[in-house]
Amino acid sequence: MTTYLLAGGGTAGHVNPLLAVADTLRARNAEDRILVLGTREGLEARLVPERGYELLLVDKVPFPRRPDRAAATFPLRFRQAIAQVRSHIREHGVDVVVGFGGYASAPAYVAARNARVPVVVHEANAKPGMANLLGARRAAAVGVAFAGTRLKGGRVVGMPLRREIVELDRAALRPQAAAHFGLDPARPTLLAFGGSLGAQRLNEAFAGAWRDVLDAGWQLLHVTGERSDLPDPGAAGYAVRRYVDRMDLAFAVCDLIVARAGAATVSEISALGIPAAYVPYAVGNGEQALNAASAVRAGAAVLIPDADFTADRIRAQVIPLLNDPARRAAMTDAAASVGSRTGAENVVALIDEALGRRP
Repeated sequence: MTTYLLAGGGTAGHVNPLLAVADTLRARNAEDRILVLGTREGLEARLVPERGYELLLVDKVPFPRRPDRAAATFPLRFRQAIAQVRSHIREHGVDVVVGFGGYASAPAYVAARNARVPVVVHEANAKPGMANLLGARRAAAVGVAFAGTRLKGGRVVGMPLRREIVELDRAALRPQAAAHFGLDPARPTLLAFGGSLGAQRLNEAFAGAWRDVLDAGWQLLHVTGERSDLPDPGAAGYAVRRYVDRMDLAFAVCDLIVARAGAATVSEISALGIPAAYVPYAVGNGEQALNAASAVRAGAAVLIPDADFTADRIRAQVIPLLNDPARRAAMTDAAASVGSRTGAENVVALIDEALGRRP
C-alpha cells in the first residue's frame, strides 16, 4: 500500500487539479491511502471531505510581500507549519508528497525534504506561484500545464481535469444541453462567461452586442455571474443565466466561446477542441494572458485585451468569426495540439517516476 499526501488549496484552481489526480489514484488502486493537506480557510476545507478524502490541516502562512508585522512573524509561523506537516508525514507514513501550489504546499515541500520523502510539483498556471517555485528547486519531478512555463525541471503534462470534462461527448450530449438552456440544437451557439462571479467587462460588452450575435444567425448563452444584475431581455435564442452548475452542458451546446483565461478554463476549452476568444483578466501579474498564449500561438484561439473588449470590438472581431466556419474548423483542429484530456494520468506517471516505479 502506498500513502500519498496531496498538498494544495485555497482556490478552485489548486483544488480541482488536486482532486482529479486523487480520483485517478483511487481508481487505479483502492487499497492505497490518499490524504490531502490544506488549510481551514481554503476551498479544500469543503470540497475535499465532500469527495471522500481525509483532510489534514496546516496553518495558513502567506509569504510576506511587504515589511510589516506579518513579515516579522513569518519565519516562526512558517517553521511551525513545517513542523505540522512533518508530524503528518511521520504519523501517516507518507511515501510521496504531491504539491499543486497554494498556502499548504510551501511547508509541505520543506517538510518532505527534511523527512527525505520525494516531492512532485504540478503548476497549473503559465506563471508559477511562489510555493511551486520553492518546491521545484529540489523536486523529484515537476509537471506544468502550459508550454513555456518557467519552472525548474518542468515538463508539459497538461491540466488534470474533472472527470465530467474528460469523458464529455459533446455531440451526443448536445440535444440534452440545448433543451436544458432552452436553445435550438440545430443552430450554432456562442457561449460567453467570466467565471462564477462573472466579468463586468464581458457583461457590458454583450449587453450592447447580443442582437448582433442573433442577427448573425447564432444563439447566445450568456453566463453573467452570481452577482450580476444584467437584465434578461427575453429574446428567443438569447439565454441569460447568472450561474451554471452544469458547465459540461454549456460546453456541449456551444460552437465558440468568449471567456476569461483562467488556467482551468483554457485547459478545459482546449481539451474539448472548442474555438475561443479569450479576454484575460487585467488584474494581477498578467498570468491569464500567459495562460492563453499557447492556444493563441497554435491558432486555437484569439486574444482580446480587457480594456479593448467592448460591443464594438465584438462586432469587429467576434462576429466575423461567427461568419467564418472554415476558420473555426481550423481553430478546432489547432486545439488538438495544445489540449489534453490525460493531465491527471500524466501527473500520476510523474508520481510513479518519483517513487522509482517503472512504467
